[in-house]
Amino acid sequence: MTDAVNTYPGERLGLPESGPGSIARPGRRIGALLIDYLAATIIATAFLGYDQFALPTEAGLTQFAPMLVFAVLQILFIPTAGGSPGHRILGMRLVRRDGAWIGLWRPIVRTLLLVVVVPAVIWDADQRGLHDKAVGTILIRA
Repeated sequence: MTDAVNTYPGERLGLPESGPGSIARPGRRIGALLIDYLAATIIATAFLGYDQFALPTEAGLTQFAPMLVFAVLQILFIPTAGGSPGHRILGMRLVRRDGAWIGLWRPIVRTLLLVVVVPAVIWDADQRGLHDKAVGTILIRA
């Protein structure tokens, strides 16, 4: 007996090929990441004294301010708005595989893995990053 070949990302998860409820494709995901990080940089610059042009020896801990703000945005918006600001602007939302509420711990663990970067750039056949697989979530089109 041979395994059936999936013809599109999300098929084996029971998701549609395109439109609402389908797996969010890489272009949207990367766009959302850029929106979120740009917003985090603007907030860090305005409120935390972050200077993107400072030398690393001059910056001190403020060099991590945009990443800290990015993480806070992810952790706050995912359980309350169904996705980060970038996700929502580009028409995506984060859902649990079983359809239940995301909860509080999943956004925290997912964000920590996202900040490490490596889990986010390793995908399975359904274009789910390891950070999403680890917490049982799927980024879909809204």
